[in-house]
Amino acid sequence: MKKKSKTRVRQEWAGQITALRERLDINQAELARRVQCSAMTISRWERGLLQPSAEHFVQLGNLGDKSEAWAFWEKAGIQPAKMVEALNATARRSRKLETPPLERARAGAAATAHPETADLIGLPLLNAVVGAHGVRGDRRSSLQTIASTKIIGAAAPWCPNPAYTSLIRVKGHSMEPLIRDNDILAVDSFQTDRSELYGKIVIVSSDKSGLIVSRLRRYENLDMLEAENRQYEPVVLYKTRDWRIVARVLWWISKAP
Repeated sequence: MKKKSKTRVRQEWAGQITALRERLDINQAELARRVQCSAMTISRWERGLLQPSAEHFVQLGNLGDKSEAWAFWEKAGIQPAKMVEALNATARRSRKLETPPLERARAGAAATAHPETADLIGLPLLNAVVGAHGVRGDRRSSLQTIASTKIIGAAAPWCPNPAYTSLIRVKGHSMEPLIRDNDILAVDSFQTDRSELYGKIVIVSSDKSGLIVSRLRRYENLDMLEAENRQYEPVVLYKTRDWRIVARVLWWISKAP
């Protein structure tokens, strides 16, 4: 029984840190030097025993390539929308921050050369599943790092932020009759500001439950995730890092009855 109680599920960010270090072809001591911590701390990160601080997630993102950076920065609480606002508001910077070009983000790479004038854009169908209340989704902290299985065309006006728009399949029945089991959701990972998403359907990430689709509500000072099917209990979002909004649901595709 004691061995079972000590069993840990390795956090997704732990694997991402190991992958970053191995891609850089450096040992734990060298990574520790670059992010200004101890080699023992790096070891604990990679084993999932200690979560990096927001400052260290930013430093890890700065070390990553353009496909890795957002995964770490989002864990630090940096929202894509806020980052773009900051970059647009700052004409000159004393220190250049290497930011992944927005037009080359996952969904944008599949789009046409001029998405603002195109009728259709290509959206990636991600190789992951979003759960519903009572059904676990894949354990992912960011949609930006998930590989795609195919590209599906969609009308450009349906995607306000095409470079951050992707498709992902849902499993579970808690959002019925609105969203059914096995529907495909179009999600916008640019829209993650909680204060602007009350009443909207969102994708949240939890270390325990993985990716979950639900409707975000606010009652007085309490934030909750509510199912459309009221037979499922709502989830209270306490002030914790365990739950994090990773995308807004824009629209969805239902299979024919």
